[in-house]
Amino acid sequence: MIVVVGAGVAGLTAALHLARSGAEVTVVEASDDVGGRVRTDIVDGFQLDRGFQVLNTAYPEVARVLDFSRLQLNDFQAGAAVYLDGRLRTVSNPLRQPAGLASTALAPVGSLVDKALLGAFSSACALAPPRWLARQPEGTAREVLASAGLSGPIVERFLRPLLSGVLFDEDLEGSGRYMRMVWRCLVLGRTSLPANGMGAVPSTLAEIVGRENILLGEAVARVRPDGVTLAGGRHLPARAVVVATGPSAARQLVPGLAEIPMRAVTTFYHVAPEPPLTRPVLVLDGDQLAVLSSVVLTEVAPSYGPGPGSGALVSTSVLGLATGTSTERLVRARLGDLYRCRTSSWGHLATYAIPEAVPVLGPGQGFRQPVRLAGGLYICGDHRDTPSLQGAMVSGRRAAEAVVSDLAAK
Repeated sequence: MIVVVGAGVAGLTAALHLARSGAEVTVVEASDDVGGRVRTDIVDGFQLDRGFQVLNTAYPEVARVLDFSRLQLNDFQAGAAVYLDGRLRTVSNPLRQPAGLASTALAPVGSLVDKALLGAFSSACALAPPRWLARQPEGTAREVLASAGLSGPIVERFLRPLLSGVLFDEDLEGSGRYMRMVWRCLVLGRTSLPANGMGAVPSTLAEIVGRENILLGEAVARVRPDGVTLAGGRHLPARAVVVATGPSAARQLVPGLAEIPMRAVTTFYHVAPEPPLTRPVLVLDGDQLAVLSSVVLTEVAPSYGPGPGSGALVSTSVLGLATGTSTERLVRARLGDLYRCRTSSWGHLATYAIPEAVPVLGPGQGFRQPVRLAGGLYICGDHRDTPSLQGAMVSGRRAAEAVVSDLAAK
């Protein structure tokens, strides 16, 4: 028996690979369902992901593990609508949205030379293998953009708002290597949402692992290489234990683990009587960066709403933990600017404040943190790889491979 502690994406991916190797696996999860940070709640018939999340089809590991047809993906428009000088300006990916080339050329986000340099940077990232990108000179995201000739308005009015919304890195101080790899996926892949919400991703993994192999509502009090002790005192013996929790929970279970800085993000959900924008496009605040991003989710995936006449679901994210009625009102007021409409009639459906939304990946940290721990324990999660769905799945596979290799060597 191998025990995986945590039924998030990383833990379920580890369990999947362990099961495929022929191992008997039990996944132990403290909450009432699988998913960890990737869950979808139903509130008044609307699907609310726990924080703004998307699936990019160009993530290699995600594409290998998941059957996209089963998820019934709904795509965002390839590009973004950036609020600048009092109106929304559309900047498209010409490789995926050729019809938007004219509006992109005219958008006041930099000169034509700047846009040509951005095209060259995009092509270089798209054509390069991921492993080659991972070996390129490191620096902050801002420094890597500057090395490609990208600075000034093209950064401040477009790239910074866009990358802030994608990476949750407002100052572009994170890893430039990672930014290159994310940009490659943005250029090549489709940014999508499953019909049943992002929670469909871990639910699909759980079905493959087998629900009968997952213990829900069971907190783990102690982990050892020979098994885990549940909060109720029950002991589960194991040949190996994989800790697949968030970094704070992992440090409680495995004393001595290094602290991992995390970024906090708050997502607000509103219901508008009518769609404030009838395009499935990410909206960015290019003037103030008051919000990281906003989107009319029911324009991307109608299944996120109960049906016709029920209103439009708007998701908006801001950096940090921003709760309270006054904050919600400020966010809604800013949305009135971005969408150029009255928002006083919008209903506030829910707020999700996520303290550990994504790990901070600084320049030079490396994408492959060890998955073997002292004493024969193993660990996985996006904090051991890259802060993404891709990183969570890669770390889960790496942990499973380490377990299989070590047990075979005994």
